[in-house]
Amino acid sequence: MKKISLVTWILLTLSPAAFADWTLVGEESRIDYVSIKANSTGEVNYFKTLEGSITDSGAVSLTIDLNSVETGVSIRNERMQTEFFDTESFADAKVRGAVDVSRAAELQKGETYQEALKLTLSLHGVVADVDAQVQVTKLANDQLLVTSLSPVIIDAQTFDLGEGVEKLQTLAGLPSISSVVPVTFNLVFK
Repeated sequence: MKKISLVTWILLTLSPAAFADWTLVGEESRIDYVSIKANSTGEVNYFKTLEGSITDSGAVSLTIDLNSVETGVSIRNERMQTEFFDTESFADAKVRGAVDVSRAAELQKGETYQEALKLTLSLHGVVADVDAQVQVTKLANDQLLVTSLSPVIIDAQTFDLGEGVEKLQTLAGLPSISSVVPVTFNLVFK
């Protein structure tokens, strides 16, 4: 019987997922935000099309198709695309950051850990830092679920979207629309 080196043995026994990038499963993932109009009416909206990955070194990349915004009302979807996001000029938003993949690799199915992430959000031509508290859960079939523990607060003013908020307010004939929205997410990676 041939001797195998320790390195060869380790490489043979490690899960294939340890060497592969994680890819976002778009149809199982979701990003929601709550818009507040007239100071008291909240509405949950979300994005239907997301793409992303986590590399084996922990680099996170997420792309949100802003044309896929879903508000539950078709004219509102159109207004969000044209008047707010200006998707003709800025078709998507991008999130970048890093996670501790070594901790994720150690998880057994059903186990979790929590992590504070420093992310950058590129939206409407502006890049700004965003903090997120997440919980990472190991699922079956070498999948990871990354969930926000608390909402991420995004201010439209930070991303030069204040004028868009005013346009939406005028078009809808509303006394106010909040420029600050809480965002939550459930992202499944395989």
